Amino acid sequence: MVAGRSFNGVIGTLTMTATFVGGAFINGTAEAVYTSGSGLLWAQAPFGLAISLLIGGVFFAKKMRSAGFTTLFDPFQRKFGRLMCVLLYVPSVLSEIFYSSTILAALGTTISVILGLDLRLSILISTSVAVLYTLLGGLYSVAYTDVLQLIFIFAGLWLCIPFAMTHQAVASITEDTSWLGQWDDRLAGVWVDLTLMMALGSPAIQPYIQRVLAARSAHEARLFSIFGCFGCLLLAAPPVLIGAIGASTDWNQTALRVPPVNDTDKIAPLVIQHLTPTAVSAVGLGTVSAAVMSSVDSSILGAASVFGRNIYKGILRRKASEREVVWLVRVSVVIIGACAALVALTSHTIIGLWYLSSELVYVILLPQVVCVLFVRFSNTYGSLAGFIVGLILRIAAGEPLLNMAPFVWYPFYSDDLGQLFPFRTLAMLASLVTMVIISGMFHVGFHRGVLPTKLDVFQCYRTECDLTASKKDMDMTLFGLKYNKSCDPELTSNEVIGVENAGNLNTQE
Repeated sequence: MVAGRSFNGVIGTLTMTATFVGGAFINGTAEAVYTSGSGLLWAQAPFGLAISLLIGGVFFAKKMRSAGFTTLFDPFQRKFGRLMCVLLYVPSVLSEIFYSSTILAALGTTISVILGLDLRLSILISTSVAVLYTLLGGLYSVAYTDVLQLIFIFAGLWLCIPFAMTHQAVASITEDTSWLGQWDDRLAGVWVDLTLMMALGSPAIQPYIQRVLAARSAHEARLFSIFGCFGCLLLAAPPVLIGAIGASTDWNQTALRVPPVNDTDKIAPLVIQHLTPTAVSAVGLGTVSAAVMSSVDSSILGAASVFGRNIYKGILRRKASEREVVWLVRVSVVIIGACAALVALTSHTIIGLWYLSSELVYVILLPQVVCVLFVRFSNTYGSLAGFIVGLILRIAAGEPLLNMAPFVWYPFYSDDLGQLFPFRTLAMLASLVTMVIISGMFHVGFHRGVLPTKLDVFQCYRTECDLTASKKDMDMTLFGLKYNKSCDPELTSNEVIGVENAGNLNTQE
C-alpha cells in the first residue's frame, strides 16, 4: 500500500504529478475552456489542484508521514473509532468512484474517437483494462508506470500543439478570445466556491496521502507535494491550449463538418484527431490514454486499500492475515471499477463528475482531516456532529447531476442559474466549526466531571483498560487520562508515535 516507504524525490514527484494530471485533468480542462459561456475563467481545476498540492505539502504532508500511518483513515480509526471510520469511508469511496468514472469516461471517449467504437463499448473496454492493470500491481509498480506515462503526456501533447494551432481551419487564439470566458457578477459566489473547493481538497483524498506516506522521509513527502504543484501548472498549459484551439476552429473546414456542441467532453481527442497529421494524431491520442491510465489505477487502488486495511482488517476481521487482506483488496478493485463504469455510462460530462467527486471530499472529509490532525481535543462526538451538519447542508442545496432538487434556497438563488451562494464552502465551514465546538463541549464536560462517564457512549474518555492498567504500562496521554498500549496489542510502535504526533486516540481502539 505504501511501497515499503521507498519513494525518492524524483519518483515521488513524478507519481504525485501523474496522479493529478489524468484524463479528467486533460479532457476536463479542455472541455471547460472550449465550452461556450465557460472558458479559461472557469477552468479552476488544474490551477486549484496545484495550489492544493502546495497547501498539502506545507501543512499536511510532513505531519502525516511523521506519524507513520498507512492510509488516510488510520488517524480516523485510532482517534474517532470504528463508527466514524465507516461513515467517513462512504463519501471517500463515492468520491473515488465518481473520479474514476471521469477517468474511464475520458478514456472511453478517446477510444471511441480513435477506433470509431460505440462510447458505451469503449467505456466497458477501458474499465476492463484499468481493473486488470490495477490488479496486477501495487503502489510500487503503479508509481513507475506513472513516470513513463507522465513523460508520454508531456511530450505527446506538446508535439500536437504546433500542428493544431497552424491548421488552416484554426483562427488565431489571440484574435478570437472567447475561450478566455466572460465574467458574470451573478456567478461570483459560484466561482469562489469552486475555486476554494479545488484549492483545499487534495489533503483529504487517499491517492494523495498514499504517496505522501510512501516517501522515505517526512521532508521528502513535503517536497513531493511542492514540486508536484509546479508539475501540475506546467502540464495545465497543453489542455488549456487545446480547448482554446477547439473554440477558435471553424469545424466546417474539417472532416467533422459540424462543431461538437453536444460532445464537448470529447474536444481534446477531436482536436488531436482532426487538426493534426495522422502520425502526430496517433501519438497524441495515445498520450491522452496514458494520462487516463496514470490516475485510474491510483484512484481505484486507494479506495480498495482503505477498505482492506481500515474497514475489513481494522473493524470486521481484526485477525485477518495479510494474504487475506490482499485478496480482499483485489476483489474491492473489481467492485469499485464496476461501479465507476456504471457511473461513466450514465453521465455525459467529465468536468461535472470531477466537481462532484471533489465536493464530497471538500465538504465532508476536509474538516475531519483538519480536526484529527490539528485539534487535539477533537473526539467522536464532534466528528459525528460535523459529519451530519456538513452532509445536510450540502444535500439541502440539491444536485442537478443526480437529479436532486434543492429543499433549501440559499441567498441569491435563481430559477435559471440555481444556487449562486457559495454553499459548498458554507457547508465545509459549518462542519468544521461544529466539530470544534461539540468536541470542546464534550471534552470539558467529561474531563472536568460535569458529564458522568456513563454518558460516554463512544468511550472516548473511559475504558476498562484505563481503569485497570498501572501507570508504568501507560505511555500515551489522552484528555488527561493515560492510554494503555496493552489494550491494543496490534498497535505498532510506529503507530503509537504516529497517534501522538497526529492527535489523541479514541480509547475504544
